[in-house]
Amino acid sequence: MPNGVKKGDLPTKICPTCQRPFTWRKKWARDWDQVVYCSDKCRGKR
Repeated sequence: MPNGVKKGDLPTKICPTCQRPFTWRKKWARDWDQVVYCSDKCRGKR
């Protein structure tokens, strides 16, 4: 993601565990396509 992008314009996904939307984070930049869960807690509940 380039600098200067508004938070509302960032891509989002729905977590299959908690059904809440979560947005793109810089630490997920390289593997956003593989990110499925919003947090480690939800990953553990799968």
